[in-house]
Amino acid sequence: MPTASPIEGRKPIDMKPRLFDEVRNVARMRHLSIRTEQAYVQWIRRFILFHQKRHPREMGETEIRVFISHLAVEGGITASTQTVALSALLFLYRDVLKRDLPYVSNIERARKPKRLPTVFTRDETKRILSNLEGTHWLVAGLLYGSGLRLMECLRLRVKDVDVSYGQLTIRDGKGEKDRITMLPKRLMQPLMRHLQKVKLLHEEDLAAGYGEVFLPYSTIQTAVKKAIQKARIFKHGSCHTFRHSFATHLLEKGYDIRTVQELLGHKDVKTTMIYTHVLNRGGRGVTSPIDR
Repeated sequence: MPTASPIEGRKPIDMKPRLFDEVRNVARMRHLSIRTEQAYVQWIRRFILFHQKRHPREMGETEIRVFISHLAVEGGITASTQTVALSALLFLYRDVLKRDLPYVSNIERARKPKRLPTVFTRDETKRILSNLEGTHWLVAGLLYGSGLRLMECLRLRVKDVDVSYGQLTIRDGKGEKDRITMLPKRLMQPLMRHLQKVKLLHEEDLAAGYGEVFLPYSTIQTAVKKAIQKARIFKHGSCHTFRHSFATHLLEKGYDIRTVQELLGHKDVKTTMIYTHVLNRGGRGVTSPIDR
């Protein structure tokens, strides 16, 4: 009998990309931020697991409505988190699977009240920064001194730094927007030295076949947590608290709220308005009757 060809009898190779690879590819074509991409993948995975690992092509509006409502009623999530989950599923169906979803409605919305952001005082900020050094000090300094989000800071490149004008260009920030914010004089030279050093290392890694675009951020978060504890500050603070403190301290100094909105990159001034509530918290600005 003739020998069978090595190709015969094999299953045909599936040339279609796996679902999550396809989600990532479309997210990058749409220029979504890496954090948005990661969040969307996470929520799509949870959606699939919630429905017993059924493929999204077998599901539709009903399954989306059940999942999103479940998050609000039993998941205990905030309204903003529920919105991200819904956006992820709409992205999956409309942009990846190319299916229109005209009937996604009647969803139980989360009703958790918004909490005022935690803010460090000027003295607390100084104490925390004094417990950091090297790259960790520089990153925390930019979060507080320029009002950056952590990923915006870690993605800074040499071309984004303008020492002459004392400003930073933040590219593809939240909402895929570019914006300009201040570069504190104290951080100019340390930042330029660091970026030049990282640029050389990155070029060496690329030449060796390695090198990644995005830097890991978990070590920064851990260092900041330890610095907060070492400063004996008992607030529930994090890297993002520096950004809240940046906005609050500018408003305390009398800067216009529209200016602060622009520096933070907020789409709506209502988002920036939350810091005016922080300023008034604890009766600040109000004289107690007993003190009159």
